[in-house]
Amino acid sequence: MVLDLNTSLREFPGVGPARAEKLARLGLETAGDLLEYYPRDYEDRRRSSTIRSAPEDAPVCIRAMVAQPPRLNRVRRGLELVKARAVDATGVLEITWFNQGYLQNAIREGEEYIFFGRAEGHGGRRRMTNPVVQREGEETVTGCILPVYPLTAGISNNLMVKLCRRAAEACADKLPETLPRRVRQEHQLAAVEYACRQAHFPDSFQTLEVARRRLVFEELFYLAVGLDLLRGRRTDRPGWRMEPCEVEEYQKLLPFPLTDSQRQVMEEIAGDMTGGRPMNRLVQGDVGSGKTAVAGYAAYLCAQNGGQTALMVPTELLAEQHFRSLSALLAPAGVRLALLTGSLRPAEKEKLHRTMAAGEVDLVVGTHALLSQGVSFPRLGLVVADEQHRFGVEQRALLAGKGSLDQAGPPPHVLVMSATPIPRTLALIVYGDLDVSAIRQLPPGRRPVETYLIGEDKRARMYNFVRKLAGEGRQVYIVCPAVEEGEGEGPPLKAATEYAGELQRKVFPDLTVGCVHGKMKPRDKEAVMTAFARGELQVLVSTTVIEVGVDVPNAALMVVENAERFGLSQLHQLRGRVGRGSHQSYCVLLTQNTSPDTLARLRVLTATTDGFRIAEEDLRLRGPGDFFGARQHGLPQLKVASLAGDVRLLREAQDAAREVLAEDPGLSRPEHRPVLERVKRLFAENPDIFN
Repeated sequence: MVLDLNTSLREFPGVGPARAEKLARLGLETAGDLLEYYPRDYEDRRRSSTIRSAPEDAPVCIRAMVAQPPRLNRVRRGLELVKARAVDATGVLEITWFNQGYLQNAIREGEEYIFFGRAEGHGGRRRMTNPVVQREGEETVTGCILPVYPLTAGISNNLMVKLCRRAAEACADKLPETLPRRVRQEHQLAAVEYACRQAHFPDSFQTLEVARRRLVFEELFYLAVGLDLLRGRRTDRPGWRMEPCEVEEYQKLLPFPLTDSQRQVMEEIAGDMTGGRPMNRLVQGDVGSGKTAVAGYAAYLCAQNGGQTALMVPTELLAEQHFRSLSALLAPAGVRLALLTGSLRPAEKEKLHRTMAAGEVDLVVGTHALLSQGVSFPRLGLVVADEQHRFGVEQRALLAGKGSLDQAGPPPHVLVMSATPIPRTLALIVYGDLDVSAIRQLPPGRRPVETYLIGEDKRARMYNFVRKLAGEGRQVYIVCPAVEEGEGEGPPLKAATEYAGELQRKVFPDLTVGCVHGKMKPRDKEAVMTAFARGELQVLVSTTVIEVGVDVPNAALMVVENAERFGLSQLHQLRGRVGRGSHQSYCVLLTQNTSPDTLARLRVLTATTDGFRIAEEDLRLRGPGDFFGARQHGLPQLKVASLAGDVRLLREAQDAAREVLAEDPGLSRPEHRPVLERVKRLFAENPDIFN
């Protein structure tokens, strides 16, 4: 059968309906999908040796003849062994395979095979357990650099290798060359066919690097083109040009002095809002750096110019908290505020909708309810989204679209805030349609949270410390990685529901212990968080739902169970839940893991409270996929490039993208049309950038 890029995987030998369904879970439905499904790792199986000289510390290929028929032994139900003896000129190799009974008939006496595995023992008599075996002359997974693919249940790496090899042999030459010739020549990039073949089945690690460079550059180039188009779409439109409002005037409303860093960011915001173009700015700052005060300045400037502000946050508790703090700051200056959440009664909601539509509210703080039908603003001048990773491009656009009813007015300015500091180069990509500001200072007088890393042997002391702080009137968070027992892989994890019950019954029967997790109904979750905020609970056992939560100044201890299961940035966010009051606060990271690498990673938290330093280290250790967790809505998922490791190539790709767009802003030339099509594919979740 002749294959092409659109051939269904159901046409491939060995792929029936069940396997096709499992492959579809990996996003694999056609031969073309396979070619873009790159290995996550490679195993070097090229090293070969004789039986006698095979090293003990690394797997090798041994070429040997089977000296006697394999024997099958059924030891007990569910356990069978196949034993064989192979020889070469230097010695004898005794081989055992577990639960691979089919090998008894597949391996023939007197024939030569390649065995890949670790040889045990010394001298001329060696042993191998469960080696990979292939007949000499038929090597496909021995004597080569073997690709290792991301898998799912029921799909083995051997199957993926067979499928990808067949697709590469039949279809790699059918891949369209979409990079402009000049870009390939100037940046010395391999042809797409060569890059595809070598990425899957490299001849050497040198050819793999040549292939990877082409594929990474290509992916970052299309990403850069798409993001430049996003920025261009924004900067090409006129925005609401507002009259300046001095930061000093706003400072008079505050009961605390602004930091230099806050002032600088406020001036950047003022420059945007008074510059005649729509602002689209990300403000990232560490936990407690004063981002709310910065957002308050933007809302104040907007109100002074007769505009309305919509501030969207992820939870009702956070909405109420922002409403209270911003009311205290802005209401005395005549700014009219309102709170819009899903729990408002229909009559209250309808009345508020009318008030907003009449322009009688200057600043509305709300949850996703701000996106609901019936919400409109006649003079929407500013949209603020708190905790950017909860709101993607699409939701920001939806909220911005709640502006002037006839849609004829200028688009609102957009300000998004994040307490997850990330390196600037990466921020410019991940938040590609945004300008980036950073608040690098904490307000004076704020005490750093003391952080400790302990093992299971110190658990009793940790419990005593919880009891001591509770006796002083303080409150405690205990965070678990699982909701219920049995979740996750590997050793058992602390599960919030069972652990909370155990703590209440056996450890702290004299304290009030609550539990909150993501599987609870929103109303129940809010009720528990409210009880904790009011001081009605002394210990709150939780999953990471409290990562972005309400301020509880009285909470002075954060305990994180199975700390090794969290990223550094996430642990830093959790630590930021405490240390918000006047009391010295503490964070205890508890782990049973004894791996030196794991302990070294976690000790980063004990050495610094600088979120930017922690983010750099987290990104270096884990890469951006895990670093960000849930992906950004509307921004593409990268398949090959590492935003942490490919910074130099990223800059090259950005320069190339700018050169192409400077020559042909609409990508309308024949040689650039394939670029436009690839960018559309990459940004499939955000198609409006091309309208």
